[in-house]
Amino acid sequence: MTRNGQRLLMLIDADAAQQRQLSALAARGGWRTVAVPDGAAALALLAGAAGRPVDAVLLDHAAIAEPVADVIAALHERRPALPVLVLTAHESVADAVAAMRAGAVDFLVRPVAPQRFVQALEAALAGSVSGELRPLTEKIPALLGFDEIVGSAPDFRAALAVAAKAARARVPVLIDGEPGVGKEVVAEAIHAASPRAAAPRITVNCAAIATNLIESELFGHEQGAFAGAFERRIGQFVHADGGTLFLDEVDHLPLDAQAALLRVLHSEEVVPLGGRHPRAVDVRVIAATNKRLLDEVAAGRFREDLYYRLNAVTVTIPPLRQRSGDIPALTRHLLARIATQPGLRELGITDDALALLAAYDWPGNVRQLQDALFRAAVLCEGDALTRGDFPQLAAIGARPAARLATGGTAAAPALAAAGGVTLFRPDGNLRPLEEIEADVIRLAIGHYRGRMTEVARRLGIGRSTLYRKLSELGIDTAA
Repeated sequence: MTRNGQRLLMLIDADAAQQRQLSALAARGGWRTVAVPDGAAALALLAGAAGRPVDAVLLDHAAIAEPVADVIAALHERRPALPVLVLTAHESVADAVAAMRAGAVDFLVRPVAPQRFVQALEAALAGSVSGELRPLTEKIPALLGFDEIVGSAPDFRAALAVAAKAARARVPVLIDGEPGVGKEVVAEAIHAASPRAAAPRITVNCAAIATNLIESELFGHEQGAFAGAFERRIGQFVHADGGTLFLDEVDHLPLDAQAALLRVLHSEEVVPLGGRHPRAVDVRVIAATNKRLLDEVAAGRFREDLYYRLNAVTVTIPPLRQRSGDIPALTRHLLARIATQPGLRELGITDDALALLAAYDWPGNVRQLQDALFRAAVLCEGDALTRGDFPQLAAIGARPAARLATGGTAAAPALAAAGGVTLFRPDGNLRPLEEIEADVIRLAIGHYRGRMTEVARRLGIGRSTLYRKLSELGIDTAA
């Protein structure tokens, strides 16, 4: 750490403009930066007893001629505990695997959101479990239908049932939930189950775009519309014409852009910045947020009329800690997907490791679980992941709630309570049998991925009886 208490980040990047941009991002988190053009200069800066007291290194994959793995290895020879992050413009799992095996603690893809950048630096410095390598969200495709989404907890299946019904309509959908719960996966499933499935689904992360550029990104602009508009740009609404536009972190839209979005939703016409003639568009909007938008409305940061326009249907995804019974099935599903990536292979997982995963609180939700499994799979030398492949989790320990649920043992919560069916009301009284039966059927539909013959067989009833119960209990088959 530098003398004045600020942390020092070394940038290995030959691009001066990129250096300035990254330095500005780091400064938001209280970091100072020192930039060097290549690995040799970085090693020289660290050499000897008088070397610079660097707290972390950010290595631009495209800015150096040497292999990334060689540079990381050389840096660790000088400073074994120095955290190294890799920045790249390419969404390559193979690059992520190579960087991680060489000792990188995280892997960022340009353009990187400011919040994500600062969080990665903080996590790398702290050695926190939240600082897992994160290539998976972008690089393992999440093109899943409702019957392929893993999870049997009643609240989760109920949310998917609402989403499945909304998919058939044209109305906007608002998906809310904590970061990492899988809002984009649900948005993809809504699109895939809709009449627009064959048309484009465009994603715009509103938090990752500068506020002065967001309207241009959404609606486009004409040449000369503003300083720097050297050519005409087609907006994402036009690219999504006939399909679905997913607005992630919609709460980050500035008020001017909110007003423009509201106009488009009302008129179904887009006028690019600097343009005169509207263009009709047919776009289904799905928005997502990890904030309570009514609080944003009350604070004057989000338009009330836009809020009510967007939440024609609201889908609330529960956090992973509230459905820990899903963790064993979800873990095996994610490991199967990870195994398809370059440089990785099929792996099993021991019951002891599953118990450890189920006992952790997962503040980063499914995304964090996915990242932790990826890290473990990259470094695993055996045929199955064990408790020892998750040293960060083992060091932190199980959450107290998981211990209490089993009378003091944190080893078995999700394995013993994998069903997630609640028998008692909050007041201590039993729930009605009809509600419990509906939850059991939803659980079975989720566990057996909508294979109704298998659901009926496992429940010990005929298919006709199963469908009669679905009708009587008002259960959608997507639930």
